[in-house]
Amino acid sequence: QVQLVESGGGLVQAGDSLRLSCAASGRTFSSLSMGWFRQAPGKEREFVAAISRSGISTNYADSVKGRFSMSRDNAKNTVYLQMNSLKPEDTAVYYCAASLFGRATMWRHEYDYWGQGTQVTVSS
Repeated sequence: QVQLVESGGGLVQAGDSLRLSCAASGRTFSSLSMGWFRQAPGKEREFVAAISRSGISTNYADSVKGRFSMSRDNAKNTVYLQMNSLKPEDTAVYYCAASLFGRATMWRHEYDYWGQGTQVTVSS
């Protein structure tokens, strides 16, 4: 089992920055690839970003490329999502996920563990 706890969400204005964190426990962190997904009210949960187990490979949704950056610190069992130039359409609950596959996958079904989510609200 893997436990994931997200933090760092909040209310910000358009153009601001925010950094989300996700702390993992319960399994060797460096064996897991990690991802961030988000879900806005009335919408499907969608892929945001992913990072491979080594941290060498990353993958981003087109909607966040150039604005968001995902990283990991295997010594701290933590992944981060740096979000810059935030837009109102980025408003959603952001979920951290862990995959046993090891690669920076964008597919929900390839993730085995999920956090409870953290709310990000961007006002215009």
